[in-house]
Amino acid sequence: MATVADQFIEVLRQAGVRRVYGVVGDSLNPIVDAIRRTDGIDWVHVRNEEAGAFAAAAEAQTTGRLAVCAGSCGPGNTHLVQGLYDAHRSGAPVLALASQIPSTQIGSGYFQETHPERLFAECSHFCEPIVTPEQMPRILRTAIQHAVGLGGVSVLTLPGDTAGKDVEGSAGEHDFLVQKGIVRPPQDQVEQLAGALNRARKVMLFCGGGVRGAHAEVMALAHKVLSPVGHALRGKEWIQYDNPFDVGMSGLLGYGACYEATQEADLVLLLGTDFPYDQFLPGKNTVQVDADPSRLGRRTPLDLAVHGDVGETLRLVLDKVEQKHDRAYLDEMLHRHARALENVVSAYTRDIEKHIPIHPEYVASVLDDVAADDAIFTVDTGMGNVWVARYITPNGRRRMLGSFVHGSMANALPHAIGAQYGAPGRQVISVSGDGGLAMLLGELLTVKLHRIPVKIILFNNASLGMVRLEMMVDGFPAYETDHEAVDYAAVAAAMGIESSRVERPTDVEDGLKRALAAPGPYLLDVVTDPNALSIPPNITAQQVKGFALSAGKTVLAGGVGKMLDLARSNLRNIPRP
Repeated sequence: MATVADQFIEVLRQAGVRRVYGVVGDSLNPIVDAIRRTDGIDWVHVRNEEAGAFAAAAEAQTTGRLAVCAGSCGPGNTHLVQGLYDAHRSGAPVLALASQIPSTQIGSGYFQETHPERLFAECSHFCEPIVTPEQMPRILRTAIQHAVGLGGVSVLTLPGDTAGKDVEGSAGEHDFLVQKGIVRPPQDQVEQLAGALNRARKVMLFCGGGVRGAHAEVMALAHKVLSPVGHALRGKEWIQYDNPFDVGMSGLLGYGACYEATQEADLVLLLGTDFPYDQFLPGKNTVQVDADPSRLGRRTPLDLAVHGDVGETLRLVLDKVEQKHDRAYLDEMLHRHARALENVVSAYTRDIEKHIPIHPEYVASVLDDVAADDAIFTVDTGMGNVWVARYITPNGRRRMLGSFVHGSMANALPHAIGAQYGAPGRQVISVSGDGGLAMLLGELLTVKLHRIPVKIILFNNASLGMVRLEMMVDGFPAYETDHEAVDYAAVAAAMGIESSRVERPTDVEDGLKRALAAPGPYLLDVVTDPNALSIPPNITAQQVKGFALSAGKTVLAGGVGKMLDLARSNLRNIPRP
């Protein structure tokens, strides 16, 4: 005789799920025991359910398959909420099991009673209770299809007593959706897009995460319309490599000439981006292509909305687009981009061996050199986002994962855990800030327990650097952003994780190589300069005034790393008359 829990785990196994992240608890006991008795699926014990949800999100983004996390009744599943918001807003197919108090006690104010179907409604496509055994396995399969088909989170609430009930028969077989179809745009929208591109004299392409798999098509269009190509942070890994039209990134972490290119274009073509910062968009002369129709026009007014997959849309329109011959706009933007990077190249290369505390830009630049060509970088929200965005070079094989839409702290290490499970043969690097690491510090124990070979590169500036910058540009003195320094290498060592601490720039390269070469988990604690901050390429006069009211801080604008080499190469490739 099987139980509801047995059916639940069997359906997960049929859907390709190999593990469930969570913390065991009484209402989860039937589920955990079913996992114990089922081959091909494991329980991954984390120290906080929030980390389990982050890990599931990263595994799903790394593999493209459904990942699962779970929390016991009450506080066990309420801990999930932060990671589930991140997963949902990132479009990661994640199923969360929110275990519930005994079914007969629901509504009575029982010990640990909550209402997960209300709590998780905003961060899920599907959030429903399983109250009777007869609902299984149909409701579970429906939840899985929502998560995989729509891209995001599904939540199921399951009382512990219901999970333990006997049922007759097995879960049966089911053919799950494993690959989504491609959205083909209507023909009239293709014709209108071609007409808009042919009429415009200066076209700019701005790319987001939706250009994944469409690199060749974007490059072909840029060549035809002689367009500079910029990107949002989520588009960086998919479009910046092998890109002779690159003008950098826009937004709060931006650099180069991307912002100028968008402002001076006759037509800005938004490709697969839900870029939220409308102050960096021109607000006119804009066309958007996206496979999700709900995103069309919600950030900026559009002259034309095209509902379609980016790659499919560009393949249909390319033959209808006329070859342009005037390179003046493109070449000017390439020159501006190179100049913007040249102006700040010395910020992290001049006298670096004498600069103590260490420039974080220098650390990120060396990490870019020594990391594997197919490394997966997970990055904490805050200044870590800046250093990865500006100094880690994409190549079409590397991945960059972060809480880029939800913007949660403490995501890098649990993301790294999930990414390493999803890609066990690849180098996974957690680019952590000391603020983020401290918030979920217990996950170092998770790394040690499971011997997960992630490499934790800690930018330790004893400060909440991004918050400090936000205060300063608003004219507020930095308050409660700095704290006493902590030797996190010693903390990691006490947990049994190999670690070391770097305080001098001349030791950075050897320290990084040693960390990345370690066979198991490793934490490299790099003491960095808290005064190394960053501002976007376009700021308001009021922000400048506000920053001037805050004294004695170093601001480094722009981005360099290998992007400067790329910019110089692109200039050399400009045809000479």
